[in-house]
Amino acid sequence: TCTPFENTLQQLPQRLCRHFLLFSTFLSSRTRTVSGAFQSYIQGLFQAPRGTQLRMSEGMETDSQALNHLLTEASVDWKGLTGEIARQADALLGGDDSALILDESAFAKKGQASAGVARQWNGRLGKVDNAQVGVFSALCRGRRVTLLDSRLYLPKSWVEDEARCQRARVPEEARQMRSKCTRALERVDAALTHGVRFGYVVVDGGYGKDPGFLRGLASRSLCFVADVHKDQRIWLNDPEPYVPPASGGRGRRASKRRTEAPGQTVAQWARQQSESAWKRITLRQGEKGRLRAEYLHTRVWVWDGKEEQARCWRLLVRRECGAKSPSHYVLSNADEIDVSRLARMQGRRFFIEHAFREAKSDLAMADYQVRRWDAWHRHMALVMIAMLFVVKERLLLKQEAPLLSLADVVMVLEKLLPKPEPTPKQLARLIQERHRRRQAATESCRRRGGEI
Repeated sequence: TCTPFENTLQQLPQRLCRHFLLFSTFLSSRTRTVSGAFQSYIQGLFQAPRGTQLRMSEGMETDSQALNHLLTEASVDWKGLTGEIARQADALLGGDDSALILDESAFAKKGQASAGVARQWNGRLGKVDNAQVGVFSALCRGRRVTLLDSRLYLPKSWVEDEARCQRARVPEEARQMRSKCTRALERVDAALTHGVRFGYVVVDGGYGKDPGFLRGLASRSLCFVADVHKDQRIWLNDPEPYVPPASGGRGRRASKRRTEAPGQTVAQWARQQSESAWKRITLRQGEKGRLRAEYLHTRVWVWDGKEEQARCWRLLVRRECGAKSPSHYVLSNADEIDVSRLARMQGRRFFIEHAFREAKSDLAMADYQVRRWDAWHRHMALVMIAMLFVVKERLLLKQEAPLLSLADVVMVLEKLLPKPEPTPKQLARLIQERHRRRQAATESCRRRGGEI
């Protein structure tokens, strides 16, 4: 006799099929539907050792061309599909205590044909290398997180090369130089448009260093918790910026504001504080026990040299227990929130990094074989649909299996989803197809003069 937990796991494939139905209305046109390729693709993300279309098709007896067609030419309402992802995520994790987390992730790539590829910082490799970079949003509540939306970053070298953009199918409206911070604000606006409920926005120092980005969040009446760099300038009192009055002599009238108040960096302020000023706070319960850190806190004034008035925000400085120097400097416009909760809000940024690691390791997020702009975004949308299903299962099984991970769900589906056993004849065809593709790639390279 099976236990209730075993029965629940046994029904995992059926629940995955019901999950597919939530998106079925976006997969059909008047004459045809691609629901079969849609299901095969997402099952392939769970089952294939690598998530390339070729490996998916080999493991599931699915035509790889059908999977590629899904990402490139299929009649799919991708805009509607993206909106449904946001609505499903909100139903699972939305609320006033939820966090909208913004971050970027890099994908190592060879060659120069993939949309947006350039020598860029790749955090996973810890160096500048040939890569694509996407700006992502995620919704987090407690320990649960799912990716919401993404947009590929287009470097300047691409924006200035119209022919290259055309080959990669970059749409006209995307061929403009937009910073990653602008892309991130667009992800915020998309979440608001789709009615996603969240109480605050969390970002790392790559975004918190941009005063315009933080002003953009504040102008949307959003609470933010933003890491900043150690050279962020602050004042302990209002610097009262002013435009110098016109002098009696000749010359152009001054237009830039200035202040006479001496400022300092957040790192300088932290060094001036005594050891007794640090407060130890418990952030969350981790697998190895309680995760704690030490914090300094004060109210500061921030002025970027452009605004008419300085802004009074809160400064939080974090260091790991036992460390001598801070690991994070944080600015927030949150008012009626105690320091302990503010520290835990800042700690939510960990979960999008964890989501990236899980999706790349177990959901083939980085194993795509596409070069086009649209295909990249569609692959990411399908990965997000798979992540949504995992969140549902973790919530469903939180009592029986509170430590259930994405890797656990992937392992169960890999075992329980139907996987045909190929005959020797079918295996021979698979190998012949692999050889055909290798030969075609070699000949294509030779025709280009050896350029890859």
